[in-house]
Amino acid sequence: MATTTHRHDERRISPVFLAILAVMAVTGWAVWSDFAALPGLAVFLFVTSAWVVSLCLHEYAHARTALHGGDITVGARGYLTLNPLAYTHAVLSIILPVLFVIMGGIGLPGGAVFVDRNRVHGRWKHSLISAAGPLANVLFAVVCTAPFWLGALDGVPLTFQYALAFLAFLQVTAALLNLLPVPGLDGYGVVEPWLSYGIKRQIEPFAPYGFFVVIALLFVPAVNGAFFDAIDALLRALDVPELSRYCGSNLFRFWQETPEFCQAG
Repeated sequence: MATTTHRHDERRISPVFLAILAVMAVTGWAVWSDFAALPGLAVFLFVTSAWVVSLCLHEYAHARTALHGGDITVGARGYLTLNPLAYTHAVLSIILPVLFVIMGGIGLPGGAVFVDRNRVHGRWKHSLISAAGPLANVLFAVVCTAPFWLGALDGVPLTFQYALAFLAFLQVTAALLNLLPVPGLDGYGVVEPWLSYGIKRQIEPFAPYGFFVVIALLFVPAVNGAFFDAIDALLRALDVPELSRYCGSNLFRFWQETPEFCQAG
């Protein structure tokens, strides 16, 4: 009986996550209803809280898949509660991605769920554990873009459309960045189980720096242009207008002057 109760506590949704979810719901309503005196601030709070929710779901997906793959220790570490404070590297998983959204408007992948890989047997299980996080971002992106590609935007306030478009942009960038087969990112975790022991040993010393190399490369104009061209093409295919993404990004930065054509009122 005690064991059952303990396991239930390990999987109980954290009040911290519920509080973030509440902020997302309230500020989302404020954006939708145009109730907020400062629409830009409402968009900022809505997108930021929704972004943190997506980061929590990303890490939860890793942990839940690891649990089913054989690592029963993820519950004891608090990973199944969706509590962002439980991650082993809160800076990399939450703080840094949020700062990048605020400063650069880019969905930076996080990653800080520790999985005891020795408890997981089978290459497919290892690959699925790594893929689960980015797939959570993909699912979040599908939800955000669905009103656009389903043509279900009649009656949806423009400001909310802009916020949703920018949030979709963040999810798509996070998913694509994280799926890159670069050491330190989930994409490498997907392919690593299929590499030979010798190749893995050669790559291992560079793994801690892969994440930062990707960020540095994004400052190279040619790489930056090619990456965001791919993001733009994908979002266009999903019928998310560039103007909506641009206005969402501008409203998000409420401390800057918003172009008049982005002001729905």
